[in-house]
Amino acid sequence: MEKKNTVGHTAALITILIWGTTFISTKILLNDFTPIEILFFRFVIGFVALMMIYPYRLKLTNKKHEFIFASAGLCGVTFYYLLENIALTFTMASNVGVISSVVPFFTAILTYLFLKEEPLRINFFIGFIVAITGIYLISFNSTSKFQLNPLGDLLAVIATLVWATYSVLTKKISGYGYHTIQTTRRVFFYGILFMMPALFLFDFEWELKRFTNPVSLFNIIFLGLGASALCFITWGYAVKTLGTIKSSIYIYAVPVITVLTSIIVLHEQITYLAAFGIVLTLSGLFISEKNLVQKNRKKTRV
Repeated sequence: MEKKNTVGHTAALITILIWGTTFISTKILLNDFTPIEILFFRFVIGFVALMMIYPYRLKLTNKKHEFIFASAGLCGVTFYYLLENIALTFTMASNVGVISSVVPFFTAILTYLFLKEEPLRINFFIGFIVAITGIYLISFNSTSKFQLNPLGDLLAVIATLVWATYSVLTKKISGYGYHTIQTTRRVFFYGILFMMPALFLFDFEWELKRFTNPVSLFNIIFLGLGASALCFITWGYAVKTLGTIKSSIYIYAVPVITVLTSIIVLHEQITYLAAFGIVLTLSGLFISEKNLVQKNRKKTRV
């Protein structure tokens, strides 16, 4: 059992290390690709990889499940990543990384409203206020290089709401009893399907010769195979082994990884005000989740 938990923690850590650097890869690719192009190529690669790994057709036990899969693909793939990629054209990668850490807040709220599984406590709202204050400091620091920084940060916040919706949908999907790779592949399929209209709306261009650039090729493969295909599998294993609460704690490391990577790779400047905002955001998340983690530990001891 202890060995299994160790593997679970390792899987969660690998997932977060990769997800924490995806903002950097996307930021680099935005030099030669549009947000919709990155999104399309990334998930097509991920879908093909999952098809090769587990080439078995998903047989639905209930036709109503198809609607949930379609909704999950629309929210978790098309809307979320399109909003995130567009946000990166206006704001720093470190901003998007930190703002994404607020996902647990919105997820908890939507889970409470629609699934009625976990009551919201006073510490949840205190933590939320602290985190939002941190986000404000990060978004409106006076030394930002981008004039439209607040717009990019707003898009990133909307993206977290969309991802929270996706989280509620995937929680329902997890109870259907299907194979994780099959469900992930079906979500990817609908995500790619729904982004098709956006390909024409945002002037999508194939221009595959752009992949002759080793940097572009490496980053798109990293996003497709690593951040999309691999991470959905490793994260699913971590949640299954450790539980939702323990695995979600690793999400707090995402902004730290993103900020450190953005400094090293993109040479972005992090001001003292933004750094204080990061501390507030992470503190708010810990305050919000503290009672839930303690409650989970008590159950484990019993």
